[in-house]
Amino acid sequence: MNFKAVLAQIKPKLGCVADNLALIKERIEQAKAAEADLIIFPELALTGYFLKDLVPDVARRLDSPEIARLVELSRDISIAVGFVEVTDDYRFFNSAIYLEDGAIKHLHRKVYLPTYGLFDEQRYLARGERFRAFDSKFGRLGILICEDMWHLSSSYILAMDGAATLLCLSSSPGRGVEGESLGSAMAWQKLTSTTALFLNCRVLYCNRVGYEDGVNFWGGSEYIAPSGESIVRAKLLEEGSVSAQVEEGALRRERIFSPMLRDENLFVTMQELRRIERERRL
Repeated sequence: MNFKAVLAQIKPKLGCVADNLALIKERIEQAKAAEADLIIFPELALTGYFLKDLVPDVARRLDSPEIARLVELSRDISIAVGFVEVTDDYRFFNSAIYLEDGAIKHLHRKVYLPTYGLFDEQRYLARGERFRAFDSKFGRLGILICEDMWHLSSSYILAMDGAATLLCLSSSPGRGVEGESLGSAMAWQKLTSTTALFLNCRVLYCNRVGYEDGVNFWGGSEYIAPSGESIVRAKLLEEGSVSAQVEEGALRRERIFSPMLRDENLFVTMQELRRIERERRL
């Protein structure tokens, strides 16, 4: 089906859950007024990114009042949002939830926690252990959180599980100035385009903006069609929202014109991966 998605390129405040929740609610109301069907927020939108020892203080259970408020707001618009989740056994996850019709439809816990360069997530957070596609009003979706998308198997698994649309929630810092461009922005644009093209899927990428501890987040949220073409892209470094009109016809045309997903041989893939696993054990 056709639907209108809003990419909410916000600037969360580090460790300020109440303020961030108010900002998220404000953007949801704006998206509803614009008659959007879906709104997507960045990675850790409820908390900010470089949390370090703040993780236990800002973490929320799935039944917390803050999550319950967002669930209630999803009665009128579907919502994807990132936060720090705490479980009953006091593990903390970089998580994203998909809310629809007043319910939590899907929970994804970030699998790949970066520990290079500026990043040190594994020191403070537990790793997720699965990638699963799920059904929504807009067809079958899959969620990735930032670094997840840099591992090609993540998107591949979701596509093999039937996801026609990938939602990627990101907190990507700006790095590598190249003339008037950022190296990190150029790298992400290549990644999202290539992923959409080779998996015949749509990519809705939402990245944050703002500064934390002197680190700048670059924004550039965008909608990539199944052809690999960027249909709409937000400005770099500026807070704001962009709307994407997602059309079913574009997906149909691309899968007829370039049926790579149809021709994918999952049996061969699994056979060779099992072989590689056996050989690595020797």
